[in-house]
Amino acid sequence: MYDVSVIGAGVVGAMVARKLSSYSLKVCILESENDVAMGATRANSAIVHAGFDAKEGSLKAKLNVRGSEMMEKVARELGVKYKKNGSLVIGFNEEDKKVLSELLVRGNENGVKDLRILDKEELKALEPNISNNAICALYAPTGAIICPYELTIAAVGNAMDNGAELKCNFKVTAIDKTDDGYEVKSETETVKSRCVINCAGLYSDKIAAMIGDESFSVHPRKGEYILLDKECGNIVSHTIFRTPSKMGKGILVSPTVDGNLLTGPTSVDMEDKENKATAADGFEKIIKETYENVEGVPFNKTITSFCGLRAVGSTGDFIITSPEKGFINAAGIESPGLSASPAIAEYIADMLKEQGFELNEKADFNPERKPMHYFREASVEEKNEIIKKDKSFGKIVCRCEGVTEGEILEAIRTNPKARDLDGVKRRTRAQMGRCQGGFCSPYIVELLAKEMNIAYEDVTKFGAGSYINCSKTKEDK
Repeated sequence: MYDVSVIGAGVVGAMVARKLSSYSLKVCILESENDVAMGATRANSAIVHAGFDAKEGSLKAKLNVRGSEMMEKVARELGVKYKKNGSLVIGFNEEDKKVLSELLVRGNENGVKDLRILDKEELKALEPNISNNAICALYAPTGAIICPYELTIAAVGNAMDNGAELKCNFKVTAIDKTDDGYEVKSETETVKSRCVINCAGLYSDKIAAMIGDESFSVHPRKGEYILLDKECGNIVSHTIFRTPSKMGKGILVSPTVDGNLLTGPTSVDMEDKENKATAADGFEKIIKETYENVEGVPFNKTITSFCGLRAVGSTGDFIITSPEKGFINAAGIESPGLSASPAIAEYIADMLKEQGFELNEKADFNPERKPMHYFREASVEEKNEIIKKDKSFGKIVCRCEGVTEGEILEAIRTNPKARDLDGVKRRTRAQMGRCQGGFCSPYIVELLAKEMNIAYEDVTKFGAGSYINCSKTKEDK
């Protein structure tokens, strides 16, 4: 029997599991997909928000600011790329300027440090490519960027290295209350635990309903993005937002921690929790508003586009509740959920303590994890020493991103282990370059098949049903 079951291995579930693994608890992470970071976390704006946008006194405000303050240390411990590049919310008229002044007051009340309003001259000095029509901006120097799925993979891996267990392809079908806790059931397995933490994202309302809690609902909000080549990554240095509306912060333009340029997202309320299709009108909106915000963005340098679904709760705030002792919801964790995730984990641990559960810190808890990108950031001399010990690091597999066979093998062998092509991609960046896997994918499939001892044609792109190869075109005789 486990002490705690965490349902959902997005960034919130990952951070909760990592926090709980620092105590003398038996922790299990239950994920419905073939890998972690497969929901909203996978298609995220990758922004660590400063915390000026959320309403004063809300959980969003409190946990955003606290999480933002924690994130740099968390990223350093987990070996995750993080850059405090600052954010700019630009205004085009006097009405925008009024809204930005209100955000300044709200941010100060929320405890955000060093916020100020810039005039046009100051704004252009910081960002020469900003639109000439912009007349002012709210400047938040504590804003930052990070890689959301890298953070999630590292947090789950760190939790596992400290004793937590991960069960993928575990789709929860029922939860039964027992005398000593809960039985969480899938079609093939039952997990018993004293406590359950519901971090199921878009499906957190359905999970809560399994114990009779129907106090909230969650619906998807579609967001499409366009990602440009690394040669475009220096067009802006800060994260550029428009003055926000009731649907969100609008189309942003931001560098990524890996050197690309990201634009988006759109914001469309949906009913279908599985519809992640992109649409032409979404891309038209991104391109139009990007050109309004920043000059000279070359969309002919686009390397990929994608869509994510945000989990929007019915209350307007994060839904972190406990309908009964031992069961905690972390639902409706939309933006700024990534930014707030370390603080959400801390908050939930405190809730368990208040309910009387013993959380004794492990003397041997190790918060640190080797970076997934350590090899590519090593000096030539350091790389040569690594290659002397393991020749697989001397073979480039992904030419676009310079990823070696050794890095791919480590991704397949290191917690949480990559089990499909997309899993390797998220851990190593192999397949993320200009050719989008056109050259390296066949060899990565071969490595996966060999490491997992399965047939070449049984390797998938992202889990069940996503087969890449049906049969060989030529058979050896």
